[in-house]
Amino acid sequence: MEEPFRVRRDTFMGKVRRRPVVMGILNVTPDSFFDGGRFQDIAAAVSHANKLAADGCDIVDIGGESARPGAVPVSPTDELARLEPVVAELTRLTDVPLSIDTTKAQVAARALQLGAVAVNDVWGLQNDPAMAEVVAAAEAVLVIMHNRTEKDDTIDIMADIRRFFDRSLGLANKAGIARERIILDPGIGFGKTSRQNRDAIARLGELQDYRLPILIGASRKSFLGSLTDGSEGSLIGTVAASLAAAAGGASLFRVHDVAEHVAALKVFHAIRQT
Repeated sequence: MEEPFRVRRDTFMGKVRRRPVVMGILNVTPDSFFDGGRFQDIAAAVSHANKLAADGCDIVDIGGESARPGAVPVSPTDELARLEPVVAELTRLTDVPLSIDTTKAQVAARALQLGAVAVNDVWGLQNDPAMAEVVAAAEAVLVIMHNRTEKDDTIDIMADIRRFFDRSLGLANKAGIARERIILDPGIGFGKTSRQNRDAIARLGELQDYRLPILIGASRKSFLGSLTDGSEGSLIGTVAASLAAAAGGASLFRVHDVAEHVAALKVFHAIRQT
């Protein structure tokens, strides 16, 4: 990793250790569940990333393939075609660190080469065998997210999350990924029932013994709508879920609505520090 991007990486991780951190979502996809198709044009994507930064996000997470249930798989070539010009332009125009949301080592490697400082892998190194080596070689930040291929309402979701994290952390350790650059994400909305999504947030304290930062991505997820009689997760529901997660020990929040979360988390942090 080149020195300017190393500085961005270390500055970002320093913030994570001091206060709640907001990760702004930029999907350059046609089919993401909330904002699919809005930022496929390079100019629109760059403009939105600049708005996220102006609203106060600490890092922008860029995705080129939807991870929603039923989404059409995208080849590495097509994913890179969506991501590469946006990442290249943003690393040139802004000092805000960039994260790449991908499960493919080839895509991650190119994004890191262009200046991204983090890889957000929704399969926690367990999808592409080459991913761990790519992250290790670049000395990038790694987000390990819990995932399941299907829902199972009979399981203890926190026990399943721990088993998944243990396997992913073993892969990370074997590849030489520094533990101080690893973040855990329980994967809200991925392979979980509504009840299990709520349990994962309510029981975050059970993950504190990993002594790693915890990221929560509940933004606009459908289970929130089911709690408020809405068709989708509302902004208010998202902020409420994020604050509940903050109370349980989460320190990073992957959201669509950055300004509102920056303000809410600033108040939350100030009160907790009193």
